[in-house]
Amino acid sequence: MTLFDACSHLHATLAAALCLSAGSVFAADTCGGAPRLDVSTPPGFCAAIIGQGFKFARGVQPMPDGSVLVVDLGGWQPNQGSVWRLAPGAAGYRKTVLMKKIDRPNGIVLGPDGMVYVGAIKRIFRFDPRDPDGTVKDVIGGNSGTPALPGIGRHPLTAMRFDAKGDLFVNVGSGSDHCEDREGKAPDANKPCAEASGPNALGVLRKYTMQWPAGSVKRWEVHATGLRNSMALAVHPVTHALWQGENSRDAIQAAMKGLKNDNDLPHDELNLIEAKANYGWPYCYDNNVASPEYPNAKCAAYRAPVRLLPAHSAPLGMTFYTGAMFPAQYKNSLIVGYHGYRAHGHRLVAFLPDAQGAPLGRSIELIGGWTAKPKQPAGAPVDVKQGPDGAIYLVEDRSGRVLRLQYAVPVPVPVPVPAPGTAAAGK
Repeated sequence: MTLFDACSHLHATLAAALCLSAGSVFAADTCGGAPRLDVSTPPGFCAAIIGQGFKFARGVQPMPDGSVLVVDLGGWQPNQGSVWRLAPGAAGYRKTVLMKKIDRPNGIVLGPDGMVYVGAIKRIFRFDPRDPDGTVKDVIGGNSGTPALPGIGRHPLTAMRFDAKGDLFVNVGSGSDHCEDREGKAPDANKPCAEASGPNALGVLRKYTMQWPAGSVKRWEVHATGLRNSMALAVHPVTHALWQGENSRDAIQAAMKGLKNDNDLPHDELNLIEAKANYGWPYCYDNNVASPEYPNAKCAAYRAPVRLLPAHSAPLGMTFYTGAMFPAQYKNSLIVGYHGYRAHGHRLVAFLPDAQGAPLGRSIELIGGWTAKPKQPAGAPVDVKQGPDGAIYLVEDRSGRVLRLQYAVPVPVPVPVPAPGTAAAGK
């Protein structure tokens, strides 16, 4: 059987990726026909560079037609952001800009209506991916009639996810690190943190109940509180529960005598989100330990994380894996990107499901060794999504690249069978 024949018999959802990957048998520097990222992966996996040259790539959305949409923040100055399309072709992905001058866009998701939703400063808007030059409609903020997002302080960027019912969960990040004032003065331990309180609190997740097919907001509420910055959100494919990756505070050593640095404290967190629950920011950290600024906090009243993540790993994107490309053990695992610039960052990990199906099983490093190299900076992954082909797509904002993590069982290269009677056949 020829290589072409072997590829033609593969399962339809795997054929394109696996047949392209067969090229890696002959070219160690490629992955699925694209340049291979210089990282370590488990056997059978490789990471391909399918797009680059972005200023500050932050969001990624694989599309049903095989294209990939990319959100470029552009920088921290207003109105420098853009949305791009990477369209696959014989010579690789073709890069086309769809819209420009967006105010610090970050999140991007595909809605239940097939529209693309983009989160920018103070607003979320949508557009038809089949007609990006058509009408852009504000969904939150802008001229939508729904109040704008705060978009202020230390964590102004917008991240969001639709749940199984079509309602929209939106991160409202904290304005400060640990409720210090603008001059860096520690909060009053005897008073509640003002920014974390009230109907317009920061450091929360909001739930927007949507009306379909209109794609408009019916009402909104604060869904969960005490969450410093919920950039990584994912909905479980079976239970439909919302999971959150918490980016915990910095500079805790400044308030803890004897602690030289904060390299290993506090831990970032994996939280199972429940309505009206408070997860403790800024009063408590780790497994309900009182913050040094709030030594008398009653931490037992707050919801503890279900899993501690490495300190400053900075989970900025994650998704549950439901595809057929990866080995069976990865089914319903939670794949998380660690954006952090310190020792625990710059990697992609998978949390395998436990006996109950929660992402609390063994951790496997899918992309490691992503440190600075002569021709490649250290990785800083942000958004992580699964494509319709079963591959994982991610963007990283340090080098402005778009990556595809894929798995392919190597296609055996046929060994010529010597004709009967030859010297080789007689051995």
